Amino acid sequence: MIRFSGLHKSYGDLVAVDRLTFEIPPGEVFGFIGRNGAGKTTTIKMMMGLLEPTEGSVSLGGFDIHEQPREAKAITGYLPDHPYLYDKLTGREFLGFVAGLYGVPERERETRSEDLLRDFALSERAGELTETYSHGMKQRLALAAALVHRPQILVLDEPMVGLDPQGAQDFQRLLQRLAADGVSIFLSTHSLPVAEALCDSIGVLDRGRLIALGTLDDLRARAATSDDDVHATNGSAAPESLESVFLDLVGAVEGQW
Repeated sequence: MIRFSGLHKSYGDLVAVDRLTFEIPPGEVFGFIGRNGAGKTTTIKMMMGLLEPTEGSVSLGGFDIHEQPREAKAITGYLPDHPYLYDKLTGREFLGFVAGLYGVPERERETRSEDLLRDFALSERAGELTETYSHGMKQRLALAAALVHRPQILVLDEPMVGLDPQGAQDFQRLLQRLAADGVSIFLSTHSLPVAEALCDSIGVLDRGRLIALGTLDDLRARAATSDDDVHATNGSAAPESLESVFLDLVGAVEGQW
């Protein structure tokens, strides 16, 4: 489970993340969406212990990320928006290195690495330096590294960037399999169709505030309520796609400023 308790980050008078409080149960794919600058990456950096919150806390699998960072990170896989690879390691060496950092037993590292290299279509290039990889290959290798220790929680910041259509489709299937196995998945993405297809629940962040939270149907109902006057005037139906819902929700909040 992932639990946010009053998570807050401010820089002087600027509020980047405004007292987030909610939970994500095991086996759920949670979509975190918002415009550029909404505070999504700041939230994720606090989740992963890379940024100190001004107030509040984040618990990963029952471990507070700031009070018990080793325990929290041991059960969490993380893919940042700009993953870093060691250029002078081969793909196979890189996975083995990351597995070692997470304490994967040495006798299991090779098996797990080879399985992941196969799953991410990297086996043929596994013996080559990562500096020779294309952007998409690097993204797939970083995803594999986030999974090498079989985490209970997976935190993904724009994971689809650089993936071709087949790779993106394969990755979506992988997330569905992981969720079915009980992995909690926190997915920050600008790809609203992906969020709509994958996510059990969705949070909409705007200017650091969580303005909507729930299933797609919950968000549809919220958007319809905020747009009742328009619907009553022109007789149009409530928005159906997540993109339409998102624009309605953000537009309603924009009108309050």
